[in-house]
Amino acid sequence: MKHDNRFRNISLTITWIWLFLFALLPFCLAVAASFLSHSENNLIEMPVTLTNYQQLSNTVYLRIFEKSFFIAGLSTFLCLILGYPFAYIIARMQSKWKNLLLLLVIIPFWTSSLIRSYALIAIIKAKGILNSLLITAGLIHHPLPILFSNYAVMIGLVYNLLPFMILPIMTNVERLDNRLIDAARDLGANRFTTFRKIIVPLTMPGIIAGSILVFLPAMTIFYIPDILGGSKSILLGNLIQNQFLIAQNWPLGSAFSTLLTIMLATLILIYLWSTRGNKKREWL
Repeated sequence: MKHDNRFRNISLTITWIWLFLFALLPFCLAVAASFLSHSENNLIEMPVTLTNYQQLSNTVYLRIFEKSFFIAGLSTFLCLILGYPFAYIIARMQSKWKNLLLLLVIIPFWTSSLIRSYALIAIIKAKGILNSLLITAGLIHHPLPILFSNYAVMIGLVYNLLPFMILPIMTNVERLDNRLIDAARDLGANRFTTFRKIIVPLTMPGIIAGSILVFLPAMTIFYIPDILGGSKSILLGNLIQNQFLIAQNWPLGSAFSTLLTIMLATLILIYLWSTRGNKKREWL
């Protein structure tokens, strides 16, 4: 017992030290830098100022925020529409194919998302696989201009982030109490009513968790808009990257990063609130 307690204490100590050095400390430094000034000679310098946060109201930045929210939100919605049926089918499946389908969901994690994004270019470019198939089938006469557009960015986001939507929903579907579904059907509810009033509310924590796991990376991933969107798609992740690496304006980049972290914390609090309400209902 003493050995187990010692191992647990050591593990927790190492975990807390790791989180402090590589999570909390960098965030505190970014918050502090967001209140400092920038000059041509120094990345950050005194005096303390609120100018960086005031610049967030700039029309150009607001348009980038709006565009990022729209593309990330639409990508999250598409992942939900595509991922929920797939997650439900896998979770309710009892045959030997369940493990194979689950493996197909996990396989993309074995390859770098950067490489998979480059592979999409061969599919959606003007003379790529998709346009060649559509022209051969006679469905179109000219190649579709998909690459270097917002459509390409959304395709890349959905392709890379879909597993993050499937796995949380699948976990919640597996925990469904079949007695509630049977009771609803015994009371005369059809399949759609059962799905809308029983299954969806009970799997809402998984939907919220999956939406958070998809929405936040979709807002911040910078290489997918760079590769698939080109110069036409500048999202929040690209904006932060440019402020740190190109413009060398670390205080402004830190202000954007701090704002994004606050958004993350807000979404996590919403998720915790929803799961707490669900646990109360289970106790009742």
